[in-house]
Amino acid sequence: MKKILITGANSYIGTSFEKYIKENYPNDYAIDTVDMIDSSWREKDFSGYDSVFHVAGIAHSDNGKISAEKEKLYYAVNTDLTIETAKKAKADGVKQFIFMSSAIVYGESAPIGKTKVITKDTPVSPANCYGDSKVQAENGIRPLNDDSFKVVILRPPMIYGKGSKGNYPLLVKIALKTPVFPYIKNERSMLYIENLCEFIQLMVKNNEQGTFWPQNAEYSNTSELVKMIAEAHGKKVRLIKGFGWMLKLMSHCTGLVNKAFGSLSYEMGISKYTHNYRNADIKESIKRTEKAI
Repeated sequence: MKKILITGANSYIGTSFEKYIKENYPNDYAIDTVDMIDSSWREKDFSGYDSVFHVAGIAHSDNGKISAEKEKLYYAVNTDLTIETAKKAKADGVKQFIFMSSAIVYGESAPIGKTKVITKDTPVSPANCYGDSKVQAENGIRPLNDDSFKVVILRPPMIYGKGSKGNYPLLVKIALKTPVFPYIKNERSMLYIENLCEFIQLMVKNNEQGTFWPQNAEYSNTSELVKMIAEAHGKKVRLIKGFGWMLKLMSHCTGLVNKAFGSLSYEMGISKYTHNYRNADIKESIKRTEKAI
């Protein structure tokens, strides 16, 4: 039985992963969690754990300019804390360190009507201090990798599932309230939480190292996504074409438009793995997410 330590309590990904493992692999893994809010975690002995799964961090929830104090906090938590945790894990004899980075390291979505497809060779290009704090964390932990300490960096796209935060709940609210929605052609990579959890399980099982780009097996379209969410609740949403020009105008006033309707996708080839981790396609994942809501 492998032992996993989750560094960062009460995070959506961390709690979802622990639940997933207990339900699907109860005899294969033992999981503990340590809170990183205060300095007491530094006193915890990491030895005996096969993997440390680091999820502690500040998510990007700011639109527009942020204060110097908030910017400093991004780097303190997302960068410095990550590097310190990884160094402690290595010093204590842990075999593997898994870090949750993000697709945000590649910058924002393409504007409406444009495409943005990321490949293995696409250089990082963070558009804000949140993205840069993740890049700096990656740069800080990557040199720690060696034969006895495997570093895994995950750069997932938008993660969604039951209880998720961010853009997905906003789409749910829209889907449940409106009978019509603009149809905009876009292409987005997304990752269902259970697919992510299975991928992390495989990272631990196979003692992997390197940078990975997990995503669903198919791309998502924002308009079709709203329609699928509505259908999962027994409602109908009619998609109306012809609103592209209006949304393009609106995109000059707020970044939320491109965030919702812009394109940002990973080339499918970079997300393939030796074992299948996609337990649910987009339609099934929406059904599971919206069930009992």
